[in-house]
Amino acid sequence: MTGDSADRRWSESMPEAYERYLVPVVFRPFAEDLAARVAALRPRRVLELAAGTGVLTSALLAALPAAEVTATDLNEAMVTYGSARVPGAVWRQADAQHLPFPDGAFDLVVCQFGVMFFPDRVAAYREIRRVLAPGSRALLTTWGPLPTHAYGAALQAGLERAFPGDAPPFLRTVPHGYADPAAVAADLTAAGLTVEEQRELTLDGRAASTADVAIGFLTGTPVRAAVLERGDTPEVRALVVEEMTARLGPGPVTAPMTAYVLRAAA
Repeated sequence: MTGDSADRRWSESMPEAYERYLVPVVFRPFAEDLAARVAALRPRRVLELAAGTGVLTSALLAALPAAEVTATDLNEAMVTYGSARVPGAVWRQADAQHLPFPDGAFDLVVCQFGVMFFPDRVAAYREIRRVLAPGSRALLTTWGPLPTHAYGAALQAGLERAFPGDAPPFLRTVPHGYADPAAVAADLTAAGLTVEEQRELTLDGRAASTADVAIGFLTGTPVRAAVLERGDTPEVRALVVEEMTARLGPGPVTAPMTAYVLRAAA
């Protein structure tokens, strides 16, 4: 990811909680789907942006055993964690708006749930176009509106209960703040890419317990910093877990999540 605001920074302790509690439930279902879409294009040189802890990276390596996969993230903590977890890829710390790669270096650029964090999305898309070989493609995913993500919506309800009138807006404004596929397509077009396809995709996330998902969001994402600013107490966490459980059940729980997948050509 890129950017330097408090909503976008990830501390060194967060990747472990993110990987343990959120990746299996929220991110792996979409990573498996996206890796299959990438494999159908048969690229030889793949660049992944905003790779995080490497859930998509791992799926790409399994789906494309002969390809060279380069995984990047702006956050050093994520790169350190991801490179240890998925050593089969080449890992680089990199800003999507200023990629450290030559023109035409890749056959495909892929980014799962990272474009929402780019401060200047058109600039980042221009960089994607620059590092793609002519005729190559980019595959991007972005979350739908917050109400279409059952776990996120339940968490936001819990935060609003814990902090009446002052709930952290992070989920609504950042992960789910780029939820219009027409706007994404317009930005891609402005950067000189040709949008070939855009699809709405709803997948289920399966969690052993709702409390685990709550812990993942509260300790493994930038929600953590926002809660700390307002007073992170056992009572706050209990209220969030209680509200999420009331909406989703204690677990095991299966809940739908909606995203958009866009494919564009250089």
